[in-house]
Amino acid sequence: MAQEKLRKEETLAMRNRLIGQSCRLFYSEDPVKIVRARGQYLFDENGKRYLDCISNVQHVGHCHPAITKAAAAQMDVLNTNSRFLHDNIVLYADRLAATLPQKLCVFYFVNSGSEANDLALRLARQYTQHEDVVVLDHAYHGHLMSLIDISPYKFRKLAGQKEWVHVAPLPDTYRGIYREDHPNPGQAYADTVKDLIEDVHKKGRKISAFFAESLPSVGGQIILPQGYFPKVAEYVRSAGAVFVADEVQTGFGRVGHHFWAFQLQGDDFCPDIVTMGKPMGNGHPLACVATTAEIAGAFTANGVEYFNTFGGTPVSCAVGLAVLDVIVEEDLRGNAVRVEAHLKDLLTKLKARHEIIGDVRGVGLFLGIELVTDREKKTPATEAAAHVVKRLKEEDQICVSTDGPWENVLKFKPPMCFSMENAELVVQCIDRILTDMKASDLKLEKEDI
Repeated sequence: MAQEKLRKEETLAMRNRLIGQSCRLFYSEDPVKIVRARGQYLFDENGKRYLDCISNVQHVGHCHPAITKAAAAQMDVLNTNSRFLHDNIVLYADRLAATLPQKLCVFYFVNSGSEANDLALRLARQYTQHEDVVVLDHAYHGHLMSLIDISPYKFRKLAGQKEWVHVAPLPDTYRGIYREDHPNPGQAYADTVKDLIEDVHKKGRKISAFFAESLPSVGGQIILPQGYFPKVAEYVRSAGAVFVADEVQTGFGRVGHHFWAFQLQGDDFCPDIVTMGKPMGNGHPLACVATTAEIAGAFTANGVEYFNTFGGTPVSCAVGLAVLDVIVEEDLRGNAVRVEAHLKDLLTKLKARHEIIGDVRGVGLFLGIELVTDREKKTPATEAAAHVVKRLKEEDQICVSTDGPWENVLKFKPPMCFSMENAELVVQCIDRILTDMKASDLKLEKEDI
């Protein structure tokens, strides 16, 4: 039976009636109804095309034919749970292992980044027999209760901080406590973690894990200073805890030169646990925890089976394998490197022309433009950022969103097939909008005089 087509107004009315209101839409004042997509483009019900700078989940591009084909072919043959012996799960784990440091050699497949981080927390606690967790300020690790507890971005708006959670400063060299002019911000920020651990020990408590996104995203597209992770890992391990790198947003080659964002911290650095999700299945629910044989052994030794109904099914792993193939075959990491260089160059020139741009930062196709009303004071230009997002959507059919504690950072995490031409178009449109805003501000000032 063919599905009936609803008019946009009907869809919106039904959504408002049937779907929980805390499940928010993009552009809630005037939502876009998207009916199909391909590559880095979205199409609405009237066939209007939008350039997608938001969907980092559709990593190799929306509805990639190779991914669709792999999923459909496997679904047509078998899709049991992972308690039955099957090739796909071991072939996929083997392919993932080849991208990671040698000691990260045991894999647990789950369905979402939240599930992966929740399991990482269990692994850390089981292995260390400690309870407490150190996280970075403004961090977000998922929507389960256990993860809201370790996500300052969420718990500050809800029940507040639990006594077993300890928050370290975000290593933001643009507006944090140690900035670009500091001789060694990586060491300085790592020392804040060391001091925090000492305070925890004075209270008679013990740390099980340090959790960090390899590149904090909700915190404002932050690029961590060099040397930070290795030093933190040293302090964390000497406290009997483990280092968890959350790669849910940043893994699978988004940073270009490396497959994983934690590798930006040096070839010798290796976390004890890595979590992955969003881009892994290109829109199919697929996520994973990678860890050491020793940590996995401690988890097995508790005598309780770990079973995840949909984690690592033949279809999920077929999709995962296809994603890895496309990343290589289409040289998407190379594309990220080339587009980043071009986009950063264009944005740096844009910054020279527009005082409102306080900072341009990022690596690969993970970029942020921080808007400020005053470059000296770094006052967040929250309203201006929202205005830019609105106009990009309405005038240019470009989908961009904001992030950061003050929602003043325009963020770019597009599908990895995002092109040089796409980059040029986005910068050209932002330039026009900022020029208009400057002109209307001057006009208002003159009228005031």
